[in-house]
Amino acid sequence: MALMKLTFWGAAGTVTGSMHLLESDGKRYLLDCGLFQGRRKDADLKNRKLPFPGASIDAVVLSHAHIDHSGNLPTLVKNGFAGPIYSTPASIDLCNWMLRDTAHIQEKDAEFVNKRLAKRQAAGQAGESNGNGIVQPLYTAADAERTLPLFRPVPYHQPFQLSGTLSYEAYDAGHILGSSCLVLNQTSGGAPLRLTYSGDVGRPNLPIIRDPEKMPPTDYLIMESTYGGRLHKSVEHVINKLADVINRTARRGGRIIVPAFAVGRTQQLVLLLHQLFNEKRIPNIPLFVDSPLALNVTQVHRDHPECFDAETRQYLTAGEDPFGFKRLQYIREAAESKKLNDLHGPFVVISASGMCEQGRILHHLRNNIEDPRNTVLITGFMAQDTLGRKLVEKWPEVRIFGEPTRVRAEIASLDELSGHADQSELLEWIKPMVGSLRKVFLVHGEPSQSETFAKLLHTKYGLEAVCPAPGQSFDLA
Repeated sequence: MALMKLTFWGAAGTVTGSMHLLESDGKRYLLDCGLFQGRRKDADLKNRKLPFPGASIDAVVLSHAHIDHSGNLPTLVKNGFAGPIYSTPASIDLCNWMLRDTAHIQEKDAEFVNKRLAKRQAAGQAGESNGNGIVQPLYTAADAERTLPLFRPVPYHQPFQLSGTLSYEAYDAGHILGSSCLVLNQTSGGAPLRLTYSGDVGRPNLPIIRDPEKMPPTDYLIMESTYGGRLHKSVEHVINKLADVINRTARRGGRIIVPAFAVGRTQQLVLLLHQLFNEKRIPNIPLFVDSPLALNVTQVHRDHPECFDAETRQYLTAGEDPFGFKRLQYIREAAESKKLNDLHGPFVVISASGMCEQGRILHHLRNNIEDPRNTVLITGFMAQDTLGRKLVEKWPEVRIFGEPTRVRAEIASLDELSGHADQSELLEWIKPMVGSLRKVFLVHGEPSQSETFAKLLHTKYGLEAVCPAPGQSFDLA
């Protein structure tokens, strides 16, 4: 007798757009509801057309606040969902800013593109649109505002009853502030059944947050596999590499443009640059964090020191703000952001979005990517078909706001800061669960990564690991 039914709708055969449907005792739950990121037209279609009515979902359990896990919640609400969204307090505080910011960006980007389309059409040029000449935002600020009151806080290690027979408990995933692995316990129909969802598994020894927690035994596991076929370089070398990029670009008189996720990555970079400035290992150049979201998210970090690791707490003990120092300036207003275009001399600007798909980073890239003195510093995973991936792959020309642009700036990568566990770290994380596992479902990975890791789980641990396709269902008995 099946006690649960799992259907994989997002991040199945791809990295982004996490969305897994769990059915239990006549109720339907979503584990995450994230934005798919990739080729613009494909992404827009997938994000707009949910595979079920929003009203058919009883509740959402959210692993963490990254937009590829939380960013399509307003679309779900727009399509009729009105149930609770459960997550950790820190994740809820992050989503409070992130969903508003994403809605604002959707509206502003649509407005920007529509203006350019109107100019092209006036000049008799063809342009991309939805057929009627108007690009619509995926969702609006009003949709985001309707979503926020639905959040319900569930702290780590406080089991929460979703129904009479289904409960869940959150464990620290060590990925970003408030990130969690979700352990779901079904108690009806005889012997209890346990399903664990990894969310995104973090790495040990990363700045700011605690390491991933050891997980309890489980029957079934939904597991991320972003780096299932790769090994990261040691975290210990990251600060030397960062200093090298800053120093060589500054010697050229260039700018360091850093696309970075506003949650986690921006705060890590600020902390490391704080350390380098203190140690006088990089020149005394200005540093700008040009992202209203990053500014708000950084305050959320300050509000949740209970999530910090010992090293970050030492700053607090010494009376220092780990995310603020003399040469650092946070920029909120668009007018101040535009002034950076006229600033002379080397400087660093960190801006969202991390995969270079929307937001202010696109304007910085458009204004700086054709100057060989400058450096674009890539600091995290870039999904297939995103602008960030094209830069990593050293495309000589890319399209920014629909216009072809030559890539003459240096493109450097800082892989060591990845917030995702690599192959060896994933193998270590799963080890406590191996003895009880019946099946592993690998998600949140490109096929080459997931399939490589599935084979490794079988040969090393004797586990049955499957890579589900979008829409594929499994009964858990």
